[in-house]
Amino acid sequence: MNALTPVFDHIDARHDDYVARLIDYVKTPSISAQNIGIREVSELLVGMLGKMGMQVQSIPTKGHPFVLGRYEVDPAKPTVLLYGHYDVQPPEPLEEWLSPPFEPTIRDGRIWARGVGDNKGQHFAQLMAIEAHLAVHGTLPCNVIFLLEGEEEIGSPQIAEFVKTHADELQTDLVVTADGPLHESGRATLTYGVRGMTSFELRVRTAKRDAHSGNYGGVMPNAIWTLVHLLGTMKSADGTITIDGLHDPIIPPTDADLAAVAALPLDLAEYMDNIGIDRLDAPADRPFWDRLMFHPTLTINGLHGGYGGAGSKSVLPCEAVAKCDIRLVEAMTPDQVMDCVRAHVAKHAPEVEVIAMGGMLPSKTPMENRWGPLLQEAIETARGEPPLVYPCVGGSLPDYVFTKILGVPAYVMPYANADEANHAPNENMEIDLFLKGIRTGAALLDRLGRA
Repeated sequence: MNALTPVFDHIDARHDDYVARLIDYVKTPSISAQNIGIREVSELLVGMLGKMGMQVQSIPTKGHPFVLGRYEVDPAKPTVLLYGHYDVQPPEPLEEWLSPPFEPTIRDGRIWARGVGDNKGQHFAQLMAIEAHLAVHGTLPCNVIFLLEGEEEIGSPQIAEFVKTHADELQTDLVVTADGPLHESGRATLTYGVRGMTSFELRVRTAKRDAHSGNYGGVMPNAIWTLVHLLGTMKSADGTITIDGLHDPIIPPTDADLAAVAALPLDLAEYMDNIGIDRLDAPADRPFWDRLMFHPTLTINGLHGGYGGAGSKSVLPCEAVAKCDIRLVEAMTPDQVMDCVRAHVAKHAPEVEVIAMGGMLPSKTPMENRWGPLLQEAIETARGEPPLVYPCVGGSLPDYVFTKILGVPAYVMPYANADEANHAPNENMEIDLFLKGIRTGAALLDRLGRA
């Protein structure tokens, strides 16, 4: 019998206990945007990790605290840093929930509650995997650092400074994050990278006040048209981002990246039907996965100005705002992108003000890294089939603090169902997937311990 078999047996005998404890965990709100329950949940986690035998501390920042736990076995063994976040999104609109967001409910084989999928259920599964190893063997197969953040849902404003300040305490061989959804088919996934992003506003004021569109039309510049024309110079109708210098730093995908992408399943018609579109965004000839992994995007998040109420109002708006974001691929940076945006605006519409709203670097771990195959093996051991491997995903996580500040590989191994409805009403997590997450976390520790 190998060392993992009794750990799996221990987990399988405690399903009801794990579910009850997860329900108890997620019923306490921890809404970072409103600073509701943050202190209570961080203290709850300190007690939980301490009871398991970890060295644990709550570390204050300018914002919400980090919870840092550590279990050291042998300096000759690998060290894995398990990252998660204990903060959750606001639950509104409340009227769209089928059951109260902080009164966890079991229905249709799922737990329904805010934060159960994003991210409490996923990092709690990692914690239960640690607990199972300790219960069976009295120790862990490898060294573990457990890092839980309280501000991920508001953009992780403190994490870069925290990692720089505490770099000596965070020395690790690799980082694994359990966050996000599985593939729509239910297959497990392993992700090696994430896109970054930068957000900005374009603001213009063309006169002291709004004016009558007849008496002043053709004389007073229209603020909304000013932004519309400017935005038209930033991206062409064929889908090309036309901001000079934006693409200069981009590192193209490797042969290993392309091989991994070629192996990913895709039913494009079903995908388009699920989200209700009849065409892909331009350029029409760009391969599907390339769009999400290897190219930046420019998105107009909102365009505001003038009158938007009921009926009509013949107003000539004097002020307009466009909110935008650009998703970044390796090796773009928010500073480089914003320099390009400012130069473009200065050339085409110098009267428009550019306001940077914050950004996040992309992250990329090479597909050839030694740890990836071990993680794939662990997933297959726990779930009975190998994961789908993604060189990158389109969204953003603060993994850059690990790959670029600590200089270590970072991976994302999600446990939640594809329809977890994170950030939306009726967030949920399939109980079976939560329990498989515990098994996967246990197999991960076991495989790293034998590396």
